[in-house]
Amino acid sequence: MTAVERTILTGAQLLDGSGGGPVPGRAVVVEGARISAVVAAGDAPSGTTLRLDGLTLLPGLVNMHVHLCFGGEPDPATVMLREPYPMTVIKAVLRARQTVEAGVTTVRDLGGRDYAELSVRDAIRAGVISGPRVLCAGRGICMTGGHGWNMIGRESDGPDEVRKAVREQLKAGADVIKLFATGGVMTPGVEPNSAQLTADEVRAAIEEARKAGRRTAAHAMGSDGIANCLDGGITTIEHGVFLTEALCTRMARDGVALVPTLIAPHAIAAGGVAAGIPEYAVRKSNAVAERHLEAFRLALRAGVTIVAGTDAGTPLNPHGTLVPELGLMVKGGMTPADVVHSATAAAARVLGLDHETGRIAPGLAADLLAVEGNPAERIEALDDVRFVMAQGRIAVNRLK
Repeated sequence: MTAVERTILTGAQLLDGSGGGPVPGRAVVVEGARISAVVAAGDAPSGTTLRLDGLTLLPGLVNMHVHLCFGGEPDPATVMLREPYPMTVIKAVLRARQTVEAGVTTVRDLGGRDYAELSVRDAIRAGVISGPRVLCAGRGICMTGGHGWNMIGRESDGPDEVRKAVREQLKAGADVIKLFATGGVMTPGVEPNSAQLTADEVRAAIEEARKAGRRTAAHAMGSDGIANCLDGGITTIEHGVFLTEALCTRMARDGVALVPTLIAPHAIAAGGVAAGIPEYAVRKSNAVAERHLEAFRLALRAGVTIVAGTDAGTPLNPHGTLVPELGLMVKGGMTPADVVHSATAAAARVLGLDHETGRIAPGLAADLLAVEGNPAERIEALDDVRFVMAQGRIAVNRLK
């Protein structure tokens, strides 16, 4: 029987994801893919020792909303649909590696191309390629002509057809079910505040997902569409641009999390038509920008669980670092410590993975990130990545 390799990480201050401040003088013991112990540095067992002196060690980050098949070009959907399918797969592999090297060890992919992202997920799980843990939605469920139909959607009309569409994603191996409940920015001819899937369609989709033990995510910008999702029992609201106080109160009461993706429309508005972004997307992003930040603040005041997601792959919104999104969350009123929690333990709990990741504790996966500085005081410290371990595999080692 082969002995499990033991690695000792010592010398860093420990930000373990429990919500407390950094603690010095601890050592994290990793055996195989898991954390076996967290002990006083002087009590660490024998093994391969890695010194993290002067660094902060925290759980690997979680990005709740990415699209590995989009590349952050000014018009990513057009690029993806025009390139050969094998090229999309190759690029998705590279983006996964870029993501884990930025310290993001778990992502939720909410729509790709012909299930390429599921193959990337499976290759990472098998240890064939380097990348984060990936949860995939497959094709998002949208109405005919609704948001996403021309990119990552599966058009469906009526509760029965929606049920079939959900079952198709489950058959393909989806970990989560994505719904397009409202219009959005990146599809021409639809408006963000318009409800799309009906309340009955949303309920049917969520029922099918729940039967299979899957959680659900809803692209939901407009108020009526958000309300339909809350009525149906959705797990997360993505974007939430037109949230109201009443809707936020319901979300807080029912434990529905918000994934605000503040950086996505922000990047579009900042780049503009001059960067090559389609005019309709720029127009809509400019129209929702102020309201989006207001909705974020409403949710924060109401006590809604807010978790970090970037919508990575949308225009000028590349894969990798979470810091631009986290910085906007701080500007919106969250403390750096709360933002770190939102991108670690809180996100893992919303995904149903709190038994697996999100904290530094015995028995959990060895998803670990070491950075220069203290991100609980200055969120930009997360950009100074020195060491990354994803499920026990070292993805980055810049230790001196």
